Amino acid sequence: MGLRSRITALRSSRLPRPPEDRRIVVTTAPSTRDGSGSVPSGFRAASEWAWRALVLAVAIIALLKLVSILREVVFPVIIALLLAALLDPVFRRLRVVLPRALAALVTVLGTLAVIVALFSFVGNQFAAQLGDIVGQVDQGITQSRAWLERSFGLSHGQLTTWFVEQWDKLAESDRVQQAATQAGVTVGSVITGFLLAMFTLFFFLYDGAGIWAWVVRLFPRGARARVLSSGAIAWSQLKAFTKATVFVAGVDAVGIGLSAFALGVPFASGIGLLVFLGSFVPIVGALVSGFIAVALAFVTQGPITALLMLLAVIAVQQIEQQLLQPLVLGRAVRIHPLAVILGITTGVIVGGIIGALVAVPLVAVLNAVGHNLMEDEHPGSGPEESPGT
Repeated sequence: MGLRSRITALRSSRLPRPPEDRRIVVTTAPSTRDGSGSVPSGFRAASEWAWRALVLAVAIIALLKLVSILREVVFPVIIALLLAALLDPVFRRLRVVLPRALAALVTVLGTLAVIVALFSFVGNQFAAQLGDIVGQVDQGITQSRAWLERSFGLSHGQLTTWFVEQWDKLAESDRVQQAATQAGVTVGSVITGFLLAMFTLFFFLYDGAGIWAWVVRLFPRGARARVLSSGAIAWSQLKAFTKATVFVAGVDAVGIGLSAFALGVPFASGIGLLVFLGSFVPIVGALVSGFIAVALAFVTQGPITALLMLLAVIAVQQIEQQLLQPLVLGRAVRIHPLAVILGITTGVIVGGIIGALVAVPLVAVLNAVGHNLMEDEHPGSGPEESPGT
């Protein structure tokens, strides 16, 4: 037994001992593959904003370029939409007693009749006063020349020589012929655009709800509720803007037209119509139409009458800006003057005079829709009225 015990002890001493518990901790440096460890957070955030702003700017430029290319189609459609917003109450009243198609047709034909009657009246007034206008222009030029000679110490020969030189330069540069050609092209484009606008107006009145529903279905399902609420806000904005603008333009036209009539300025009805159309372009349109009225008063009645006409234009414009626009337009459709100027400038660059006409209502609509999209309210909480209904 002693021997066995020694052998067992010897064998056990030769067996390998179990390994000690050695834990190996591996440490790795933070990965810099995404650049988050080496780029400051502020610079990274600025770069993300920069490329998003760049993509948005490219999209806006591409959209403006497309609108510029297709302006002969886009602008008549926009004008038809504005007319539809303005004539929607008339169409709704006719819908009570007439079928939808007939009510839309009567509304369009009535609009055409009013426009034709208005321009016919102005044309007849111009034809009837043409002889007096020519005589008053000749007399006014004589008075204005005498005033320039007295005020600036110029002689009759100097003024005559200057006018002859300017006329010769104008004739040699072929500007008259180019202007006549451009005027012919513009008249043709205006007539074509007007007919397209009237045709589109009929379908906006007749099936505006169906057209809008088709547009909404182009968007993803998750965005349709927000599109519906934005469309309702845009439609109410257009209706309020067009009604208020027509009222303000009418007041301007009556005020300046009556002032021209009281001062003996010829073609007062034409001045009133020009002011009415120009008032649809805030700030710029009022200045241009007022300047034309003052210039006509200057060449027909002389500087004193022109000064009185200028005072009348300023008084009417002040009444419009300080009283009518805040009272009639209200805070819901008021936009900053800087936004008006930038919108009109962009409209002129893209589409000329027609672009200036449609720029301000588009800016007002985009402003209202933008505020709606940035709100945190439920997408379906907007008004129930939809465009074209």
